[in-house]
Amino acid sequence: MTTIAVLGATGYTAVELLKILLRHPHAKITALTSREDTRPAGQVHQCLSGRLDISVENLSPEEVADRAECVFSCLPHTATAKVAPKLLENGAKVIDFGADYRLHSAAVFKEWYGEEHPDVQRLGKVPYGLPELFREEIKKSSIVANPGCYPTTAILALTPLLKSGLIEADGIIIDSKSGVSGAGRKPKQNTLYPECNESISAYGVGTHRHTPEIEQVLTTVSGKAVNVIFTPHLTPMDRGILSTIYAKPVKTLMIDDVLNELRNFYRDEPFVKIVEHLPASKDVSGTNFVHISVRIVKDRVILVSAIDNLIKGASGAAVQNFNLLFGYEETTALM
Repeated sequence: MTTIAVLGATGYTAVELLKILLRHPHAKITALTSREDTRPAGQVHQCLSGRLDISVENLSPEEVADRAECVFSCLPHTATAKVAPKLLENGAKVIDFGADYRLHSAAVFKEWYGEEHPDVQRLGKVPYGLPELFREEIKKSSIVANPGCYPTTAILALTPLLKSGLIEADGIIIDSKSGVSGAGRKPKQNTLYPECNESISAYGVGTHRHTPEIEQVLTTVSGKAVNVIFTPHLTPMDRGILSTIYAKPVKTLMIDDVLNELRNFYRDEPFVKIVEHLPASKDVSGTNFVHISVRIVKDRVILVSAIDNLIKGASGAAVQNFNLLFGYEETTALM
């Protein structure tokens, strides 16, 4: 058994993580933390009533590391980087749900997140937690940067085609729609029911923080300087992400050319499904799967990618990384 702590245990990704870990045969949840809501777990998340008999506490990093071999951090941006050094020094492994270790440059981090990075020395040294692309690096590490939810849809769809040279690295457009849970559990005006129900809206046009993450990872895996235009939208559903991605082919392509490239690239990946039909967010709801398909329209490659933002876009990916870090079968508790 591996003992586990969850920092920032009151949010949506945290409760999805706890539900997965409760069915994991090698996981024992020993600590939950919050600075604001210190109640029994079954009161913070009523779906855990009678299933998890511990309370949420306000603990120091040293106290957390004393109780847990693995720490899942669901803290706000920059908060993990302030506590990760102490957790690592005290022998715990860390999986960060936030953006603290995704970007390689402190300058880029400050440009997009507006703050100085608290742990600059680790930037560029922490593996990006997308097992389908960085499995071996993750296995050797003691800290992992869990991917963003939107980037997961775009990176998995685009990587095979960029690596094989089937599409141009410039002029890529990523149009993504997300359920309201992606905005977190704390109430905000634009996510109140009367504001977002029966409405769809774009946000962060040209300014969304996932843009440099997508470009950095795609540049790394393809060896080409990749530039994207990324536009996210808020949709009136609880969960899920659907991304429609437009790219220029380098030569005339048929649908089967692209489908075969995607299938060959992901043939051994248990959670990536290349499908012929156009995916829908409901197809993958509640699962750790990503569904990807393609169409060719007017000399453009159009990729459609769907995930559950709370699972493959967050907590499921984190458990994949946990399994790799501790030598368990990667699909444990996720199939």
